[in-house]
Amino acid sequence: MGWPLRTITASAVLLGGVVVIGALARFSYAPMPDDDALLNPERYAMETAYDVLGRRVLRDEAERLKQTPDGRAALAPDKGAVAIDAALVKRGREAFYRETFGNEVFLSDVMGMLDGGLTPYEVARALLLLKGEGTGNLQVRMARDVTVGDRTWKKGELVPTGLDVPRGSPFILGIRTFYDRGHLRMGITCALCHAAVDPASGKVVEGAPNTDLNAGLLMALASNASAYFMHGSANPAAHPGDPSRSVATEDGTRTALPDRAAFEAAAKVEVASWPAGSFDSSADRQTNPTSIPSSFSAYGEPYSWSGRAGIGPFKGLSALNNNVHAANSDTTQQTRAAKTLFGLDPQVYLGIVLQGAAAEALRYDPASGKSPTEVLQAVDPTPGAPGLNSYAVLPSFPATNYMTDNGLLASVPGEPANYANNAMSAFQNLLRPPAARTEAGRAEQVSRGRAAFERAGCAGCHAGPALTNNRVIPIEEIGTQPSRAQATVRMEARLAPPAIFATDTPFPLPPDPKIVPIPLEGEALKQVQLAWGHAGTKGGYKVPNLVGLAWSVPYLHDSGIAVGTDVDRQLGVPGTLDAGVSPDPANSLRALIDRELRAKVVAANAASAKERRARVTGEGHAYWADAGTGFSDEDQAALIAYLLSVDRLTASVPVP
Repeated sequence: MGWPLRTITASAVLLGGVVVIGALARFSYAPMPDDDALLNPERYAMETAYDVLGRRVLRDEAERLKQTPDGRAALAPDKGAVAIDAALVKRGREAFYRETFGNEVFLSDVMGMLDGGLTPYEVARALLLLKGEGTGNLQVRMARDVTVGDRTWKKGELVPTGLDVPRGSPFILGIRTFYDRGHLRMGITCALCHAAVDPASGKVVEGAPNTDLNAGLLMALASNASAYFMHGSANPAAHPGDPSRSVATEDGTRTALPDRAAFEAAAKVEVASWPAGSFDSSADRQTNPTSIPSSFSAYGEPYSWSGRAGIGPFKGLSALNNNVHAANSDTTQQTRAAKTLFGLDPQVYLGIVLQGAAAEALRYDPASGKSPTEVLQAVDPTPGAPGLNSYAVLPSFPATNYMTDNGLLASVPGEPANYANNAMSAFQNLLRPPAARTEAGRAEQVSRGRAAFERAGCAGCHAGPALTNNRVIPIEEIGTQPSRAQATVRMEARLAPPAIFATDTPFPLPPDPKIVPIPLEGEALKQVQLAWGHAGTKGGYKVPNLVGLAWSVPYLHDSGIAVGTDVDRQLGVPGTLDAGVSPDPANSLRALIDRELRAKVVAANAASAKERRARVTGEGHAYWADAGTGFSDEDQAALIAYLLSVDRLTASVPVP
């Protein structure tokens, strides 16, 4: 179907949708590409029959277990078992592209993503101007002036959003649009960050990180960036407000809210400092975003930058999926834990989040005589549960339990609690990158590179099917920027034993749901404690898997190692991402292993106030394969060619 016909068809569908909306008053849509729109439609063969709290049970073993009562009990939902079949994977893919868990309410009504500098009209206009060509970086015109620090984005100026639109599609990957009785909202799904459009073909790469997604800038241009203040270094106490705008605290005193305009300006500066392709998922009141990881996740455990998602179903992958929606896409759920995590009275905390809310019904005004929690509860779409998203609430809420930050499991009404997270894990563990290029002579260079990989000692950590030993390395050893390794330190003050609901627990929850404890002891416990910066450790960072490196540049957890095609001028985040230049995978990998080039990258990052604010350095991981360790330029090039050739697991092992 050509673009003009497709446009006419889409317009007709939209017109029909308007008629339906007029009658039913509700409508939502998120795109999910067909296989022919994918650059990597091939997946690993599905060989695992069950996941039991992270243990893979193959089909033969499952059949043997089912022959006895004890065996059947071992595969029961009350043991944490997840049955893996085509239906689970299908649901996982659907959830990956379309499930928001209700975050559209927070993002639209509280944060004001559609009420700031970018509006639905301007986004729709930008999509129409593509004329079906697709893009990995949708350019959207500003609807009004917005000042972020010393930079004013002018009305009519184009914003590089990093939003991806596949060729031939009029919709943005990872955005679900809702029309609800005259109100337009947008929610986000996993695909926003973990699927990308290949610039050459216009096709979607499932599992590739969206390395130019300008999430921080998009949040800065929203009308209420203050709703995300706990993920940055903006300090409410530094912006004292009018004493008449005070909140009754839980100890019976009153505390003034920070000045709305001044604090909003400070919050915008913090989120705008994030490099493209990164996101600050740690609510530690420090600006320290991390690179968006790939979803080529099989055998890549533990997950997250520190390895903090390392237990429970699918070896922690479900915990990672859950964290996005149970902790990061709705900051109102942290109200009960605000004293422990942020040193703020819960009512003061929620008052800060809501005083600039985009929707009047959620905007907190001290003069109303209501408390912030009363304002929230009056319009909460999930009454009886904390926050605005759809959560199954463990009895330990709001305590951390190493499976969740807060005892919440993002869940969808009508299916078992945590089911969508487990389904997405099964789907993600089947994903593999597009095949690496194979031009003449490259096989010999790759073989030489594998030998260089061994000689340089890389295999000491980067072993196993996904080229990771699945370990967390102490910060004192790895030497990379340390703040992210300590982002969860405060959660140790309120810690509960790890647990989930039985995997067949219906949601909404019954009165007395079955709780399944997650065993954690010995060396496994020590690794989890290191990943969380607990038990007297200073924290650490996981050994990342190396499958699909060609799609995950820039490198290191802070995105600090980035080099463009011009190795003399396009250095670090300032010379690449901040300048609208895509980092080159080969040159960036060279900066990872060559100390001379690395020094230039680190210096470029250090010279930028924006990178200093975001704690982006590119330091650490000082393991070299350069002239100083006896590697020639040819050896170095071969090693890089090998790293970029890894497009699947290096051993035949069962998945998902």
